Order: sequence, then structure tokens, then C-alpha cells
Amino acid sequence: MPSQASVPKNGEIIPMSLRSVHFVLPGGVDDPAAPSGGNAYDRRVCLDLPGFGWRVRQTVVPGAWPCPDEAARAELAHALRRLPDGAVVLLDGLVACGVPEIVVPEAERLRMTVLVHLPLGDETGLDPAVAADLDSRERTVLRAVPAVVATSDWAVRRLVSHHGLDPGRVHVAAPGADIAPLAPGTDGVSRLLCVAAVTPRKGQHRLVEALAEVTDLPWSCVCVGGLGQDPGYVDRLRARIRAHGLDDRLELAGPKAGADLDAAYASADLMVLTSYAETYGMAVTEALARGVPVLATDVGGLPEAVGRAPDGGVPGILVPPEDPAALAAELRGWFGEADVRRRLKAAARSRRAALKGWASTAQSLAGVLHRLPNEPRRAA
Repeated sequence: MPSQASVPKNGEIIPMSLRSVHFVLPGGVDDPAAPSGGNAYDRRVCLDLPGFGWRVRQTVVPGAWPCPDEAARAELAHALRRLPDGAVVLLDGLVACGVPEIVVPEAERLRMTVLVHLPLGDETGLDPAVAADLDSRERTVLRAVPAVVATSDWAVRRLVSHHGLDPGRVHVAAPGADIAPLAPGTDGVSRLLCVAAVTPRKGQHRLVEALAEVTDLPWSCVCVGGLGQDPGYVDRLRARIRAHGLDDRLELAGPKAGADLDAAYASADLMVLTSYAETYGMAVTEALARGVPVLATDVGGLPEAVGRAPDGGVPGILVPPEDPAALAAELRGWFGEADVRRRLKAAARSRRAALKGWASTAQSLAGVLHRLPNEPRRAA
């Protein structure tokens, strides 16, 4: 079958035939109250894969993934069973990786790819026994499918080494970024923005501790992100903000989308992210797509997301994890050294122009799907 449009004798272009991929997604993928990088990634590739030869047939399975109840498990099992033998299936790892007893048997007749946004055991705050169990379950699933997709080179290396996977079966499809208008900022220095769900893994408490050390500086900070994933953590974070007397300077604004999120980025002078674990960090490239430099923890795929400008300039500062004092010191440098700000802003604008779009993501993912074996492989 030709991969490009064909030209019949009358010269009229006939669109290429699309193959079908069944994309199994977690419930809430479209929930504006619980935005996440994984959800945004999933939604975007659904839109862009048809441009690279794949019609996407979505199957959304509600449930408390990756630890679903019996109803969710039954719905996933039914959704997979009803697919014809040899069907191409792309599964979000949040749904697939915790239930090998459902997924692995189906891998013997379906052509499966698992998209891993975050290794299950890397979620912060899990009970060690729960983390170990999820880790084992994920390993069983990923060893059983012919292809695994991760969102950064770091994540590929992590999955290969941690789960003992064949490197030839693990592929990268890094998130893209839509270039946006340059952010005018506020005064060029003092407006800090953190875009991340308020959860232990995103580590906003470390940001609070760092900001408490630089109260003499004229900063204000807005944390944009969902507040419903871990209400207990949100309550503790609010108490910490109050204890440091930062209520009037640090706002937990909740989730934002569309024009409201654009406005938050437009007013930002510096993006801050204090995560414990990230496979990539889409909020970083969304900031860079507006020319906003970044201050972030040096974990996981965040260095890849920050990247370098074509001239080698680095559009951000990476600090060691578990070190609010280092974060505070870099904030003092940001406020106190105009040359540092100029260098970072110039690099951010240069990096902005070089960012890859979402078409590159979809093209990479489509390539993985096209290279799946013609016959399902036996579970390993």
C-alpha cells in the first residue's frame, strides 16, 4: 500500500488510505479540572496521527488507574476482547501497565504498543510495597508487547535498564510544542510561574521553602495546576504557605486552559518547576515556546526539555533536587544579575525558534506503529 497520496489519470489527488489504530485512554483525558501533560499529549496525537497515515479510534476507560476497581478492569478487558485479531492497539501506560493479567493475554493476538508517560513506580509518595508491586506489573506488561514508546531519551534509557527491555523495542516520541507569541512578562524579573498539578511529585512545597528564604526580593508567584489529585497535600501546602506568611505573594490558582493559561504564561518572567520526577516536562517547553526562561530541578527528562539554543546557549537553570537553598540562591542570582537575565532570555528566545512541533511527535509515533510486526508476537 503506498504511503503517500496517489495521482490517478485525471490528475485528481486521492488522499492516502488510513490504517486504524485503537487508542486506549484513561478516563478524564478531557477533564479540564485535571489537566496533565500525559492527557495533553494523548489528545494532541489523536489529532495529528491521521496526517501520518493513522485513523485513531479512541476507547476511553474510566477508572482509578493504575489501580482500578473490578468494574474498570472488566471494561478494559471487554474493550480489548472485542477488537479483531491483529488489530493495532496503542495503550496509555497508565491504563495498561498495572493490569498485566488483562493486557498480556491480549498481546498474543493484538499488535500492541504501550505509551509510557511516567513509570508507575516513579510516582512520589507511594507506599514502598505498592510501588514495588506496580513496578513488577509494569515490567510484565512492557516485556510482553512488541513496542514501547517513551517521551524522552532519558525515559527510554530508564525503561530499558530498569525493566531489562530490548533496546530495539523502546522508542522515543518527545512531546512537541506550539510556538506562541513572545511573553511580554510583567516587569522582566519578578513574576514567577509554576505550571503543574499540585501533587507531591511536582514538589511545590520545595518551591515554598525556597521562596521563604528570599522574602526580601520583590517576587510574586502563581502556581497553575489541578488541586484535586491529592487534597491532603494541597491542604498541607496551604498551611506551609500561611506559616511562612506568603499568602499575599504566592497563589494556588487551580487549573487553567486556553486563553486563561495563555494569559498566565504571557505575564510570566520566569518559569519555575520543582519536580521530584519528570520523564520530559511539557510545561517547560510551553514556557520556552513563549520565550520564557526556566528554573527547574535537574531530574529525569527535564534537562532535555530545557535543551539548548542553536548557538549552544542554555535557556534555563537546573538545580539539584532536594535543595531549596540552591533554588533560593539561583533566584537571588536571577533578581540580582541583569547579565544573567539577559543571557537566559536570549537563549530562551533562540530555543523557542528551534522547538519541534507536534507533527514531529506524531510522525515518530506513526513510525513505531508502521513498524509493528505483521503478526502479534507471543508474550515474553
